[in-house]
Amino acid sequence: MFFLVYGGMHFYAFMKARSALAFNVPTGIVLAIFMLFMIAAPFIIRISENAGFESFARAISYIGYTWLGILFLFISISVIFDIYRFLVCSAEFLLKKDFSSVSVKANHAFFISALLAIMIASYGYFEAKNIRTEKLVVKTSKIPREAGRLVIVQISDVHLGLIVREERLRLILDEVRKANPDILVSTGDLVDGQIDNLSVLADSLNELRPRFGKYAVTGNHEFYAGLEQAMNFTEKAGFTILRNQAVTIGGLIDIAGVDDPQAKSSGFSKNSSEKEILSMLPGDKFTVLLKHRPLVDPESSGLFDLQLSGHAHKGQIFPFSIITGLYYPTQSGTAKLPRNSMLHVSRGSGTWGPPIRFLAPPEVTAIELIYDGE
Repeated sequence: MFFLVYGGMHFYAFMKARSALAFNVPTGIVLAIFMLFMIAAPFIIRISENAGFESFARAISYIGYTWLGILFLFISISVIFDIYRFLVCSAEFLLKKDFSSVSVKANHAFFISALLAIMIASYGYFEAKNIRTEKLVVKTSKIPREAGRLVIVQISDVHLGLIVREERLRLILDEVRKANPDILVSTGDLVDGQIDNLSVLADSLNELRPRFGKYAVTGNHEFYAGLEQAMNFTEKAGFTILRNQAVTIGGLIDIAGVDDPQAKSSGFSKNSSEKEILSMLPGDKFTVLLKHRPLVDPESSGLFDLQLSGHAHKGQIFPFSIITGLYYPTQSGTAKLPRNSMLHVSRGSGTWGPPIRFLAPPEVTAIELIYDGE
């Protein structure tokens, strides 16, 4: 499936380039070899890292995944031109009129698409580093009056690995510190598929010591990276991992965490259902559900007060958000749910694949629980 989709994207781009540039056979061969190398890049990266060539793997990661982002943007813009040109041709055929004055030539469409793709990708590279703190205020009578106020900070989809490293993590942790959390939570994908030699990053995370602790759940990438390795990293970073279990924090609130569905596919599934885990809680305290994917189980509605999720990245690079939005009704922001429950979906703090974000800036979320006895 990967080769079919990604190979098809390259074939489309190759044909666009050939139509616009009318290059000769040797040039076409060189371009084809480059594209074949880019198609194989994800596999080359993994093999290189496993063989111990981390610097080479990181270099190919930046090249290969940046190319993926540019290619996606180029195709998205080119398709718009294709639709426009098709409509113009259809109008000429149906109305028997000449609309060449408003048509766009194939070579012009190619160059405009390529230029815009590069410009957007360049902007998106810097947007990916512009970590924003999103604030959510929740008034509730379920925290003790004497507590007054509790701050939960959420990070999600950091994807520490070959690309997201010390610099990006520092920017994320700076935002976390500014929020001064009482509790820090990670809603999955703290690590990426390649997580060798990241002990320094775990130490940086471990320096954060909120007074009521740090809690994490698995995302799909914890299983891609190797569950044992990912769990060791997360624990070294100072997080308590909630795998289909719940805890009471300081006698103030309850936090429940569930495994990502990838656990079942990877043979690590635990039997307790989300509803069973939440039903075991007394229900008199404010209950936070940590769940990587922003899907709400109807049977759990009303058993938690706030579900914190991530995963979708808000598409990360527009217009991919249109696709993710078809599957996840709430792919970013906060939504009210039946029976006084709420869902907040983070856009994610890091990046997966291309180190690019466009119209989906990264976020750290500060949730402020304020006592309200009314």
